[in-house]
This record gives sequence, structure tokens and C-alpha cells, in this order.
Amino acid sequence: MRITLSPVRDDGYSTDNSDVSGDIDIDHPEFGILFDVDGVLARGSTPLEPAKRAFEKLKDPVTGKLRVPCAFVTNSCNRSYEKAAQIGSWFNLKVTPEMVIHAPTPAKLLNDVHQKHTLVIGQEHRLEIAAELGFTNLCTLDDVTKAYPLLDMVDHENRRRVASGCYTENPDFPQIEAILLLAEPVKWESNLQVLLDLLLTEGKPVEAPKDQKTVNQLPLIACNMDLQFMAEACMPRLGHGAFLVCLEALYKKITGNELEYSNLVGKPCELTFRFADHTISTMAKEMGFHKPIKRLYLIGDNPNVDIYGANLYNRYLRNVWDNYRNGNVNNRASSGLPKSRIIPDHPDLHEQTVEQCHALLVGTGVYQHTENDNTETAEDMNHNEDKTVYHGHRDIDHDPDLSKPQRFVADVEFAIKHILEKEDFTIS
Repeated sequence: MRITLSPVRDDGYSTDNSDVSGDIDIDHPEFGILFDVDGVLARGSTPLEPAKRAFEKLKDPVTGKLRVPCAFVTNSCNRSYEKAAQIGSWFNLKVTPEMVIHAPTPAKLLNDVHQKHTLVIGQEHRLEIAAELGFTNLCTLDDVTKAYPLLDMVDHENRRRVASGCYTENPDFPQIEAILLLAEPVKWESNLQVLLDLLLTEGKPVEAPKDQKTVNQLPLIACNMDLQFMAEACMPRLGHGAFLVCLEALYKKITGNELEYSNLVGKPCELTFRFADHTISTMAKEMGFHKPIKRLYLIGDNPNVDIYGANLYNRYLRNVWDNYRNGNVNNRASSGLPKSRIIPDHPDLHEQTVEQCHALLVGTGVYQHTENDNTETAEDMNHNEDKTVYHGHRDIDHDPDLSKPQRFVADVEFAIKHILEKEDFTIS
């Protein structure tokens, strides 16, 4: 990753207050906005009214186009073009698939595993989504259980088939070389059983290991660590993070070892925000803006996911720029992080220009504020840290301060008002 503080950058930006495009009448923003979707812009498939008003504040009154670079960062797992079309229809906007960052999207940067024979866990469209990320050699759990019918004994129909001798094994089925956990699957019990089998046999479940503690673990990529998410129900629903908790607990109970992830992808991990940072810079260039993006604003509804992630990335950014100012240009800002959270070097990532990432928390989703105050600051929010249950992932240390936003706002409309006022930016 290249870091520079020089007034002339080689990424297409000019920072000497000149406008190389000649559009001197148009204010070019130096900030971008990241929107969570569920609980911020919509509940399920129904857009929230404050969100509709919020986007009207960001549109050019003449062209109807956005005047600020935006991206949508969600821990759901969908096809990007479908989600882009849905968001666009909600708010009468042109939203491209590149503006939508699902939990798995940053896995596009994981080139070292794209060619491996990879088991994909998830639900609908999982193979298509994995292929969109760059994975080229894929299989599903059904493929594995068809080749190894003796594995899934929690499926009683399969148990009866095996007992009657009506089954065929395929020992020539290619070894699984990596596992991609996109989202919570159907039939958790079957998935948990077969995943453990593969993890304990290095992807070839034909012979039990001599020592479970010394098995070389397959590369394991987990996308979306959300324990819960907000939908139409009155209470949050269990998410992919809950499935991961089950897998981790079973693996440790059986082997005595901690399950190791090669990569964690999705909020609140730094990799997702670095990819969002890159996306905002791309959007700014495509919109004709030539000032570097220096600040990001994340609007979210989950303190332990959205807010935690934005603050975690802000801490990462401080390390990036501190390293540069101290002359440590070769010192990775991600040093000291668990292996699962290290940001890989990738030639396609835009140069790092963002210096700060601010977190705004809304009360329309997972987080339910106890006071009707639209302008309360983090210092005013009396979190009882001793009683708060941490819902974050095991590989992300619990730091209660990172769950606190720079500002609480009632909804996304108030958030946009706050951002525009703070940036002294007028939509015209």
C-alpha cells in the first residue's frame, strides 16, 4: 500500500485547491458517506421514510444525481446487481453494483485462494456470488455429502439409506482446499457436522486423523460476523455470527484447539472498511471530483458492528498516518492484528487518502435509544459497560469505547443534516 502526504498525488487527485476539470462552480466534497442498509435505510424490504428524505438532501436539485460519493455497506449476502436495483428503486437513484458492498465483497482481494477447490456455505445464489468474488473452483455441501454419504447422520433419511445399503461413495471426489462461509446455511446441524469432518481431515474425509490436535487446518474465510440482525420481527434475529459461534464451540470442544480463520470479511473488520474507502474514492472520480477523499462517515444501527467497525478503522487510519509521519513507511499499520484481520496488499486498491472515519448511530434498527434526543454526543451516552453483553466476534477484542459513536441521531435524515453542517457543504 502506498502512502503519501505530498501535495501532488499519482492517483488522479489534485490537492493544491485547483480543479483540473475546470468545474470551478461545483464544490468538490472531500468526504464520503457509508450507509448500512438494514435498520438504517430499511426494515426488511420496506424503505424507511427518513431515508427517503435523507437522499433528497444529497441529490442535485436539477439533475437528481448524488452530489456526495456514497456506498452501501451491508453484512447481508446477495447478488450485487439485485441489491443495487432494490436500493435504487427505494430512493429513485442510480445505484451501480460497485456501490454495494456486501459482507463477502472484499474477498475479491484474496487472490491466494481464488484458484483453490473451495466449499461454499450459504443459501441462495452462493455459487454465483462466490464466482463474482473471483473463486473459480467451487462446490457445495450437497456435492460433498453426495460423494461421502456416510458423513451426515443427522439427516435421518440419509441414515435410513445408508442402513439399507442404498448409497454409493466417491473417494475420487477432489480434496477440499478452502472453505468460504458466505452466510448462515439451512440445516445448521448437517453443515456443522460436515464442516468439522472436513476441518479434521484436511478436506479429504476418508480416514480419521491420528491426532486431531495436529491437523493442518484448511484456509477458512468467514463473511459477516453479525450475531443478530434487524428485520420485520419485533426483536433481532440470529445471524451468521451465531452459526460461527456454534462452529467455534464444537471445534474447540472436540479438539481442544481454537478454530483459526484465515480471513474475516465484513463489518466490523478493517478489510471491509478499507475496501469501502477504495470504493468511495472510485465513486468520487467517476462523479468528476478531483479532491482526495479525506473523511468517511459511517451511518449504522448496530453499536457492536457498524460503530465498532468505523472506530476500529479510524484507529487503523491513525496508525497508517502516524507510521508515515514517523518515517515508518514500511511498517504495516495492521501489524499486531490477528492473522484473520490483516489487510492484504493488493495492486488494485486506490492509494490511501482517507485520514478519519466517523461513526453515527441511529435508533431505527438494532440499537434502541432510551431518550428521545437527536443530538446526544458519545460523552452523554451513559453506557453501563459492566452490564453490556459483547456480541462481537472472538477475534475482535472487546473495547467498549469502540462501540460509542461520535454522535447519536434519531435517524438517517438527522445524520445527513449533521454531516452536511459539519462539512459546511451545500448541495446546489
